[in-house]
Amino acid sequence: MKRWLSKAEVSLGNHSDRLNAINIFPVADGDTGTNLYLTMRAASAAAADQETHDIGELLSTAGRSAMEQARGNSGTLLSVFLTAMAEPLQGHSRLSAPLLALALDRAQLRSWSVLSDPVPGTMLSVLEEAARGASRVEPAQNGDDSNAGLAVTLRAMMTSALAAVVRTEEQLQTLTDARVVDAGGVGFLLVLDALRASALGEELQGELLDGLHGYDVQDPHIHSNQPQLEGVEVMCTITLSPLDAATMRLSLDELGESVIMSAVSPVGDGYRWRVHVHTPDAGAALELLRTVGEPTNVTITELSANGHQTTEIPQVPVPGDPAAGGGLAREA
Repeated sequence: MKRWLSKAEVSLGNHSDRLNAINIFPVADGDTGTNLYLTMRAASAAAADQETHDIGELLSTAGRSAMEQARGNSGTLLSVFLTAMAEPLQGHSRLSAPLLALALDRAQLRSWSVLSDPVPGTMLSVLEEAARGASRVEPAQNGDDSNAGLAVTLRAMMTSALAAVVRTEEQLQTLTDARVVDAGGVGFLLVLDALRASALGEELQGELLDGLHGYDVQDPHIHSNQPQLEGVEVMCTITLSPLDAATMRLSLDELGESVIMSAVSPVGDGYRWRVHVHTPDAGAALELLRTVGEPTNVTITELSANGHQTTEIPQVPVPGDPAAGGGLAREA
């Protein structure tokens, strides 16, 4: 598991520029590769410090760290994937075909549920098809816990995931018009290939992305030619009761778009939640959140790829407050 997360971090880092280049959905802000890399880096660092033989515990720790430091839609969904995948693996010291299929299915169900308006043609579709591919093979269905059965299941997972990435171009009109596949889907495919390689002691597939539209080195940065949206992306962590969380999701849906709310960990009678929203007015979103709790670990990022900047407000949820600390950090 540690080797998987480390390989995934390196792979996403190596591919971040091309992922950014084809990042046009849901917002053409050219940062999907960067967001996935930084989120996976947080997961890998947390796992490296963990001493346990429980693969579920290890992945849960990595997922929580990724969730707290998640960047963007793609990073948030990646952290949800890791934390949800960890649940069926709790108490186990090795991965098997049945466990992999169960973990992928849990992760795809959770990932679809955290979005207020999920759509096919994204990394959600790739995860869903990866789970289906893994669950359809005989080793996963008959309880085969051998290494050979795991290998068959991992390869079936990759075949289905790659086919799903290719189909993303047909599922979203924005991608069809630009003749590219979904950046988040490609990034997630790289994460899965790192899992396959790490579990089987093999190398990453160098030819895996050959032929994907928009992914050749000589292809232009397509996102820079797309219409730019006004507004910001607001992300924070906040402790909420289940009722307050449900109410907040509805309120944020009215205030903005791309709402993602995912539970990080239980706290008292509620949970720590990671919140993500695209909105024209960061102040209004933060004011709304403060009616039910105190947002922490706040970041505000311009949605436009031109002048793409992130303001980090670690503890104080009021932009510009001198007590907030941090400052203005320009993203890669």
